[in-house]
Amino acid sequence: MVLNFLSKGWVLITLFFAMLAIGFSFSFVTPAVGGVLLDTLVTGAETLARVNEMSAEQKRIHLLATLLIDSVYPLAYGGLLLGLIWRFAGSRRSWFIVSPMAVMVVDFAENLVQVFALTGNTALVSLKEVLTPAKFGLFALAVVLVLVSLLLAAVAKLRGAK
Repeated sequence: MVLNFLSKGWVLITLFFAMLAIGFSFSFVTPAVGGVLLDTLVTGAETLARVNEMSAEQKRIHLLATLLIDSVYPLAYGGLLLGLIWRFAGSRRSWFIVSPMAVMVVDFAENLVQVFALTGNTALVSLKEVLTPAKFGLFALAVVLVLVSLLLAAVAKLRGAK
């Protein structure tokens, strides 16, 4: 099963470093697109304004970053969150994995909306008003669930050590 694979120690370490490297790569994209990335903008109006102020070259770079970098980022952070929960949450893991799975889907949907916007189709841009806050909220919830999972595992380990 994929979740058993994601919960292996070496896979978790690999995903952690992949997440860091991919996250760091955004620091090179930001100046290349002339400022704020669309992923951080919540409203359709903000997104449209940002797209309209970008040059054709900046849009092309942002589009490539969205397709190449921001499409693998959810796999890295999502895989890490899923693997940690699957490894440490015990009997609660089937419920706890819903949030990281959902955040990955929402992030991919947000990326699709941004790809459309960057290629001139702005009809769906208002979806960012739901998708972006959902992405950040589900990510925060997933991190909390990882911390709860780690705490549950530590308590179980301490109880078993007595």
